[in-house]
Amino acid sequence: MIGHSPALRETLRLVARMAACDAPVLIEGETGTGKELAARAIHYQSVRKDGPFIPVNCGAIPDTLIESELFGHRKGAFTDAKDNQPGLVTLAEGGTLFLDEVDALSTKGQVTLLRFLQDQEFRPLGARQVLQGNVRILAASNTSLALLAERGAFRSDLLYRLKILCLELAPLRERSGDIEELATWFLAACDKRFGLGTRVIHPDSLAWMGHYHWPGNIRELENLLYREYLLSEGTVIRIDPPKAMHPMPQGTPEPQGGELTFHRAKARAVEAFERAYLVGLLGLAGGNVSLAAKLAGKERRSLGKLLKKYGLGNSPRQGRFSQEDRIPI
Repeated sequence: MIGHSPALRETLRLVARMAACDAPVLIEGETGTGKELAARAIHYQSVRKDGPFIPVNCGAIPDTLIESELFGHRKGAFTDAKDNQPGLVTLAEGGTLFLDEVDALSTKGQVTLLRFLQDQEFRPLGARQVLQGNVRILAASNTSLALLAERGAFRSDLLYRLKILCLELAPLRERSGDIEELATWFLAACDKRFGLGTRVIHPDSLAWMGHYHWPGNIRELENLLYREYLLSEGTVIRIDPPKAMHPMPQGTPEPQGGELTFHRAKARAVEAFERAYLVGLLGLAGGNVSLAAKLAGKERRSLGKLLKKYGLGNSPRQGRFSQEDRIPI
């Protein structure tokens, strides 16, 4: 967990405090802020550090298999159940079960999870005996679960069970001074992996990076440096802000000496408003375009065109580092 910004120091302080409390933790933050790494930090500083850490992407579990995935099943429980299979709760016994993208759970999945959280009792599909679990639940969401609960898209009773402790990760744009340290770490990781030699970033590039809003946060920074390291020929990497990387809008420019016509000034004002609105909207929705479209009252396709126009939205996940080179926060 790299950096010395006040926001990161506060995160580290809370991680240490939460690690000492064997209670559920809800980790919230925008896409790419390092929620799984924070969950691992909590686990490996806790009394459960010698137990397993089992991450699961809730958005990838089919609604029809949620109970089988969580609690396992017995042979013959359904058509394809040819053997007894343990569930994720059993695999995480004595350790931590990390539920990533918990906001993606269907209504059925939320009910299933709530029932388990009440007393940690569960019954594998096809079994008669009720079993007792011993796992710590950590959950993460890039969307405000409180906001979803207000809109009826997430169960309030489940929210209260998950949010006994809450850790909110600051976006990269609010971590003043950490970008240079993170960039240095990523370039060192590239050198270790690809062996193309030590490389540094030009001060001019670091300057605009410090003012960029980073909608994809650390993942976006990682992908950018990953690409530039591989394509750069010199030891000093100079990155010009591409079209998709505009600095955060600072307001509408004032016309000077008749420089702008009325229509041009109006067009610029509209562009400044649209961009500022979209940046704030994405931040509120945690980078989730579908949720952003709902909040804005627009069709997802229409909002997607606007995001594309201003180079906003989720950064591509291609070119990620391997599992060993986890994203720091």
